[in-house]
Amino acid sequence: MTSDPQDVRWLVVGANGMLGTELMRLLADRNVRGVDLPEIDITKPESVAEVLTDVDIVVNCAAYTAVDNAEADEATAFRVNATGPSVLARRCAEISAKLVQISTDYVFDGTSTDPYAEDAQPNPQSAYGRTKVAGEWAVRAELPDAHWILRTAWLYGEFGPNFVKTMVTLEASKPELAVVDDQHGQPTWARHLAARIIELSDVNAPSGTYHATSSGATTWFGFTRSIFEQIGADPTRVQPTTTEAFPRPAPRPANSVLGHDAWAATGLAPLPDWRDALAQAWESGAFTTDTKK
Repeated sequence: MTSDPQDVRWLVVGANGMLGTELMRLLADRNVRGVDLPEIDITKPESVAEVLTDVDIVVNCAAYTAVDNAEADEATAFRVNATGPSVLARRCAEISAKLVQISTDYVFDGTSTDPYAEDAQPNPQSAYGRTKVAGEWAVRAELPDAHWILRTAWLYGEFGPNFVKTMVTLEASKPELAVVDDQHGQPTWARHLAARIIELSDVNAPSGTYHATSSGATTWFGFTRSIFEQIGADPTRVQPTTTEAFPRPAPRPANSVLGHDAWAATGLAPLPDWRDALAQAWESGAFTTDTKK
C-alpha cells in the first residue's frame, strides 16, 4: 500500500448506510469507490471477486443489524455477518488489501461492572452477537496481519433511522417518555467513527481490534435527556424505566461500556466524550427537528 494517504485506494462496502454515507463524504477528495446491494453481495465469492480489484483498503459497513429479527432468522444474519466478512477477507488476502470490519458491543455478555477491554473474552447472548463475533474470528483467520476490527455501539448519525431521530420525533408527539435507565453504553456519532477509520489508515495503525465508541458512559435515559436539551425541550419530560418494562426477543447487554486502551499503540486518542460528540453533531447541522433524511 502506498505511503501517501491521498493515493490510498478505498472501497466502501455498504456505502448507502449511515456509516457508509459518512465515510463517502469524508473520503470525497480521495480515491474512493462506494458499493452496495445489488452491485455487490458479500456472501457470494464471485460477486466479491468482481468488485474487489485494484484496492488498498476495504471497509465493510454491510451488516445484518436487525437484532430482534436475528433471533428468529439467525441463518440469514450469519450469512451477512459471518460468511460475508469471511468472503471479503479471503479476497482481500488475494489482492493484498486491508480490511476494516465493523463489529459491536453485543459480542460481550454485558455482565461486567467494568469497561470491556479489547482482549476481553467474547460471550454473546444473542443471535446477532454470535454472528458478529463469528465475523470477527473469520477476519482474523483470513487476514491476521491486515485487519482492523472496530467495535462500536449505540451508533447514531445524520443518515438512516437511529435512536436520536426517533427521540426527536417522539419529543414532538408525546408529552412524556419512559426510557430505559438500566442499560449502560456509549452513544457514538457515525461521523466520528468514519473519521477514525480514515485516521487508522493515515497513521498505518497496527492490525488488531479497537473499540471505536465515544468516551464516557450513560444510559438510554441519560442519552434521551441530553437529546431533549439539544432540542431545547424540557428534559424532565423523560422518565426512567427498566429493561423489564420493554421485553424484546433479543437480550440487551446491561453494560455495553467498552475500554479504549488499544488506541495508545496507534498514537491516536480515544474518541471524544459522548456529550461533546452529541453537541458537535447538532452544531454540524446533522440533526434538526426534520428527521426525514
